[in-house]
Amino acid sequence: MNGPTRGYWCECWTEEVTGAGGPARLASFDAYSAPQADRWVAIALRTISPALDSDASDEAWTWLYEERAETRRALMRSEPCTVTITHADVRIAWTLRPVLFLPLAHREEGSPACAGLSSPTAGESYR
Repeated sequence: MNGPTRGYWCECWTEEVTGAGGPARLASFDAYSAPQADRWVAIALRTISPALDSDASDEAWTWLYEERAETRRALMRSEPCTVTITHADVRIAWTLRPVLFLPLAHREEGSPACAGLSSPTAGESYR
């Protein structure tokens, strides 16, 4: 990658409906196309749908079969999107935002000196 590359920064967040604990990021993903971004959400929804209550499962399948195409069209117009379902007292939200990915500096040998100065907190990743 020589210069900035267009893509989508995708995150999955959960939060208690009461807002008591604040949001927690569960996962993040760098997608390089609109189909790849909405596929990430689709795979997650299909994976968790058997464990969801009936209302949340209905929300998931509605997005998969009726709203996914509009999400992809919005992403292709460089518009940010959010897909949200509520299971019991937990809101699960996938956010998909257009971004420019910048290339990292080339490393000749090993990691840079600053690499060990920071580490992800519980529930986060640098993926």
